[in-house]
This record gives sequence, C-alpha cells and structure tokens, in this order.
Amino acid sequence: MKQYLIVFLISMVPLIELRGAVPYAVAAGVPIVPACIIAVIGNMLPVPFIFLFARKVLDWGKDKKYIGGFCRWCLQKGVKGGTKLQEKSGRGLYIALLLFVGIPLPGTGAWTGTLAASFLNMDFKKSVVAVLGGVLLAGAIMLAASMGVFGAVSLVS
Repeated sequence: MKQYLIVFLISMVPLIELRGAVPYAVAAGVPIVPACIIAVIGNMLPVPFIFLFARKVLDWGKDKKYIGGFCRWCLQKGVKGGTKLQEKSGRGLYIALLLFVGIPLPGTGAWTGTLAASFLNMDFKKSVVAVLGGVLLAGAIMLAASMGVFGAVSLVS
C-alpha cells in the first residue's frame, strides 16, 4: 500500500508527474497495471483545479514578496506553452494539446498543458479529455521505456 501511495504522490508533483511515477513503480517492483492506474489518477487529479483556479492564483501572487518569482515563472511557462501550442496546431488545437501532454519531454506534462489550455480559454471538458489522452500516451511511452531499461538492467545483473 505504501508503494502505491508513493506512486500516487509522485504523479501529482509538477514537472515530474506520471513521467517519474511510472519509472519509479517499475524500478520498485510495484505491480504495473494498478500502479499505472494510480499514476494516471494522481496525474489527473490536479487538472480541473489547475484549469479553473491556477491562473487566478498566479495572477494574485505575481506581485507578492515571497512567491512572486515562482508565480511569474509559472505564468511565463503557461503563456509560452499556450503560444507554442496555438502556433503549431492551427485548427487541431485539442489534438495538439493531447500530443503536447503526451510526449514525455521536460515541461510538457498535464500541469503545463492544462495551464496553457486555461490561458488559451479552451473548452474545459474538451481540454480535460485531451489532457487525459496525453497522460495515457505519456504513460504508455514511459512504461515501455521503463520496462525496456529496467528489463535490460535485470538481464545484465
């Protein structure tokens, strides 16, 4: 049970998200199917809150003494992600959001994708579905990569 909680918590951390939770689960020997389900749930849990409230909180905090720098950094990241997404997508904005979240590169996860969607005033339901699709895609990629790497290591040792 402790390992599942760790997977869940890792998947909720910005910038690490499911991309770190799945390799952890594979390395720790946590059963794959429940670990992946838990990682997806943990990664998606913050999404509605980010979409609905993050921009307001960041705008409020950008001028505050202790949190201003972090809030400004998050705002810049959201604007930059949203601009890139819109420039590259054309009419397929939700497909672009899915791919943006789904390709496991640093800074392209559910947190950034959702923040970008809120900055672009995208439809809430369609954005959540696109982010979920991206999280599932990233999970599949990370699972395949993790099992390949850790499988190769176990053959050598």
